[in-house]
Amino acid sequence: MAAIALLAILGLVFGSFANVVIWRLPRGESLSSPGSHCPTCSTPITWRDNVPVLSWLLLRGRCRACGEPISPRYPFVEASSGLLWAAAALRWGFSLRTLLGVALFYLLLILTFIDLDHRRLPNPLVVLLAAFGTAGVVASAFGLPGCPLTGAATGLAAVRDAAVGLLLGGGVPLLAALAYERIRGRAGLGMGDVKLLAALGLFLGPHVLIALFLGSILGSIVGLAARGRSRDAAIPFGPYLAAGAVITALWGERLFAAYLRLAGLA
Repeated sequence: MAAIALLAILGLVFGSFANVVIWRLPRGESLSSPGSHCPTCSTPITWRDNVPVLSWLLLRGRCRACGEPISPRYPFVEASSGLLWAAAALRWGFSLRTLLGVALFYLLLILTFIDLDHRRLPNPLVVLLAAFGTAGVVASAFGLPGCPLTGAATGLAAVRDAAVGLLLGGGVPLLAALAYERIRGRAGLGMGDVKLLAALGLFLGPHVLIALFLGSILGSIVGLAARGRSRDAAIPFGPYLAAGAVITALWGERLFAAYLRLAGLA
């Protein structure tokens, strides 16, 4: 439990940095300077006002200097980061897979909010995600359980599963996107989503299709609700793929086993 609590605290702290990345990276700003400051009056934020979640609550969601509201998104991202890091520890214990799970969940959290704000998934973050996945596959190839996070394969079996995940994650949605564009005459899935799914394939192996399925269901539900208010509403797919990937990483094997039982195949 101590390790889980420690990871949760680290997740909260890194959640604060995630807010910086979400705001600055798409705008081409430095991630290191200037330091944290109020988005309204630009007053530097002192350490006592920069404690994840707690400071926002104590200040009642307002800047100490100018009194202007500070978005509740900031503590939400911090709390989400802490919960996701703790979930990784609960799922994989004290292991390399926990670190890989943390990297996966953390980068997906950042990508989610950037996609919500800017309708794009920055290549540097997707490449970084793929780099962690590749490192995990290499570790598994040498017998240390890494990627894919789903399944228990190591050695050449893990490399095979990751390669299948990469091909399925990148290939299936790419073919679907090309077919949709040819039939409808407009893009139905961005290439950023395709690249994200390919990277997710390294982490999830063949189970990446479960993430795609779950993301499609979630996206369809929200999309139908949004189009009920506005037929021109643009729905980014990245956040739903991210949610599907997190669910799959944590419970994908159980979901697949349950499906096989319901279908009478197991």
